[in-house]
Amino acid sequence: MCRWPTARLRAPALAFALALLGAAASSSPSACPCADPALCRPLSGEMPFEVLVFDVGGTDWKHYDWSKVTTIAAFGAYNPELLCHAHANDVRVVLKGDVPIKDIIDPANRTAWIIDQVNLAKRQFMDGINLDLEEAVEFKSQGYYALTQLVNETTQIFHREIPGSQASNFAAVESQLDAFRRGEKIWSKVTFDVAWKPGCVDGRCYDYASIAHSCDFIFVMSYDMQSQIWGDCIAKANAPYNQTLAGYDAYLKLGIPSSKLVMGVPWYGYNYPCIYLLEAGKCVIQSIPFRGAPCSDLAGPQVPYKWIMQQLPKSISGRFWDDDQEAPYFVYKVNGTYHEVWYDDPQSISMKASLIKKLNLRGIGMWNGNLLDYVDPSAAMQTKAMWQALYPF
Repeated sequence: MCRWPTARLRAPALAFALALLGAAASSSPSACPCADPALCRPLSGEMPFEVLVFDVGGTDWKHYDWSKVTTIAAFGAYNPELLCHAHANDVRVVLKGDVPIKDIIDPANRTAWIIDQVNLAKRQFMDGINLDLEEAVEFKSQGYYALTQLVNETTQIFHREIPGSQASNFAAVESQLDAFRRGEKIWSKVTFDVAWKPGCVDGRCYDYASIAHSCDFIFVMSYDMQSQIWGDCIAKANAPYNQTLAGYDAYLKLGIPSSKLVMGVPWYGYNYPCIYLLEAGKCVIQSIPFRGAPCSDLAGPQVPYKWIMQQLPKSISGRFWDDDQEAPYFVYKVNGTYHEVWYDDPQSISMKASLIKKLNLRGIGMWNGNLLDYVDPSAAMQTKAMWQALYPF
């Protein structure tokens, strides 16, 4: 049985945070980059179904299905045009939050980093932050506790400061935090990215229950499930259906509410060169150890869905379907070497997405929105089908 944390920022930490925020507030505010100044206001309200899109830059966002998107996690360079377009479509835009865990073990350093992110979000008129650390942490180490506190304190400060609070003393801030805890309107969003299942996947021994309780929701990266291959060194699916389901069952068994879980699906696959191709679906790959496992998906590079769809017609096998892993793959040969490509397509994604309704999850998202072909007219149906697969119900 998990116990939810009750820790809140104490007076010294709050005083330090307020001093930093006050100094930042005294500087000139950024000019709104949108034609309509109202589009620079943080969005409010809740969406009945969350669709979180990670965007890594460029202009692909102009072709997204904006009727489905609710949040953009901006992992590329700041783009005010994207921000204005998103807000015009009632879509939040959030920062990428990434910091070495060793740098936030000291409480003062941790608070200073959070304040830097809040001030950056304000200058860029953003709606929150997506914490994407993905660093190995030993169970109950200094980093383990510091990471939990980072999420807790980031959520408190972001919820208070976006939009900016007029509170100027400890009592007023505590009153606001109590209001947030009672479920009153929260503007900004703080989310945290986690591995496909809890425990110590890839060495990430986090306090998942406490982290999920602290932030608005956790984004479950239901992919890269072959980062540690403990059996034979055989190419496998990036996100097998049964492993995906097992991951969510494990999170729910920790006592994490289903409303705190957003499913992440991959819009990419892995291209494995085969040392031997025994038969289709049995591609022996190079043994590249990772965190104690003898083999891993490091044996093959990640490839975007748009490349996969271009390569599939050139394959020697055509599309195969693996009934055990519920995933497609194909085989091609180049310079005398066989390659086996495992990926996700509308069929496999819609099967996993159907779990959202079954398990009553909060929503879905993908890594990443830039991996489809938005340019070639012949790929238009493929691209549309991938967006539609997010809504199989």
